[in-house]
Amino acid sequence: MRAFVAVFPPPEIRNALAHAARRLPVTGEVRWVRPANVHLTLKFLGEVPEDDLGRVAEALEPVRDRHEPFEVEPSGFGAFPSTRRGRILWAGIGEGSDRLRALAGDVEASLEPLGFEREARAYFPHLTLGRARGRPVALAVTETPPTVPGFSVRHMELVRSVPGEAGTTYSTLATYLLSEDRD
Repeated sequence: MRAFVAVFPPPEIRNALAHAARRLPVTGEVRWVRPANVHLTLKFLGEVPEDDLGRVAEALEPVRDRHEPFEVEPSGFGAFPSTRRGRILWAGIGEGSDRLRALAGDVEASLEPLGFEREARAYFPHLTLGRARGRPVALAVTETPPTVPGFSVRHMELVRSVPGEAGTTYSTLATYLLSEDRD
């Protein structure tokens, strides 16, 4: 099964991001991400045999003890690989991006002994909001992008990703409360 480790903003933030994204000045066709699927990926695992999920879940347990809850602020919109030839439209993270990088790095280090390779490129915290349909799209850079409120990162999730005709469905396999939230 396909799996990843992520932080999901609260539903009202996901809805605000999706709404703001649809108001962006984009030239071309975009397949928008459903608000329920908007998340910050910490580590994409790819195909994981069901027999290995227990080891993955166990390896992530100590990570939560090393991180406290923190605040993040979405900051601006962009596209990969560029705003002129975008394949993926995203919202970046300003405040809290260092803490997200630290959390993602800890997740990577914890899963590496299980055979999950480290990413070759540096971690860039972002929320994917849309993907180009076919040809790349152009995103006009605006001086005052729509604002979306910040939110607290209080936990991370191990998530299963199931593609389907109506889009991809995510289901949480395990939730890891960051240290301050645990009893």
